[in-house]
Amino acid sequence: MALIALAADKGSPGVTTAAVALAAVWPRRVLLAETDPAGGDLVYRSAAAHGGPLNPNTGMLSIAATARRGLVPDQLWDHVQPLSGGLEVLVGLGISEQAAGLAGLWPTLGRAFASLADSPNAPADVIADCGRVSGDSPATELFPHAALVLLISRTEPEAIARVRDRAAALSTKLHGGARGASSLGLPLVGVVLVADTNDAAKLSGQVNDMLVHAQTGARVVGTIADDPAGAEQLAGRRRGRLEKSLLIRSARKVTSDLYQQFGAAWSMPTGPTGHAGPGPGAAGHAGPAGMSGHAGAGR
Repeated sequence: MALIALAADKGSPGVTTAAVALAAVWPRRVLLAETDPAGGDLVYRSAAAHGGPLNPNTGMLSIAATARRGLVPDQLWDHVQPLSGGLEVLVGLGISEQAAGLAGLWPTLGRAFASLADSPNAPADVIADCGRVSGDSPATELFPHAALVLLISRTEPEAIARVRDRAAALSTKLHGGARGASSLGLPLVGVVLVADTNDAAKLSGQVNDMLVHAQTGARVVGTIADDPAGAEQLAGRRRGRLEKSLLIRSARKVTSDLYQQFGAAWSMPTGPTGHAGPGPGAAGHAGPAGMSGHAGAGR
């Protein structure tokens, strides 16, 4: 299984941008799920494969009725829409009030997301954009089913302090206590920093030392470039060679490191023919805003 949950403690560190960037270069088929109870953003910032807008009613909103009767992982695909670059997405809620319709269903969704990689028909990993979370956020009910929970943080002192405290709180909630990362079971809690590339290595080491010293049970697993131009390209609002952007290059490094560290634990999904098959989100093949070519303006 491989459910990867992305979240932040407070503010707007770029969880959605990080989730889309990682999904766009993920080395095998991936489903990007917008699971933020406050509502999703992709319906406003991305175009569907047919060139028009995404349907806001097909996604997390439509899956609620299905999940109440039980949810087989392959049923997730009935609620998925492809973006213009090929990335398959489960569009998020429109507004936070709609989250009431998912009350009690988050564990069911978590199990389905985690089991999708083992589907005999259409296996895929799931990257879940959980947005901002607190102790009572319903999206945290997905975390026990994840292989990895990634906290996205910027590098201002207050942001680092919050991610330290959030990581410790999650380790306590998920594992009964904040201990060394090597002693914790799944899900592992990792931190991804959004940082200037010139300072990324130094900051990563400093923050990791702080997390270890505080016995949070978390560690830094990578850095995403603070690249506003690349984020605009990823959203289709700016032209450019997206695959050459600092954002995408750093996302490739993060995914490569994640697979080097954890890939052996994530069994390779196989299709009906027995061959592992990367799907539309596979590295170098597709992604939002035309990952195989130029980003299109105004999408």
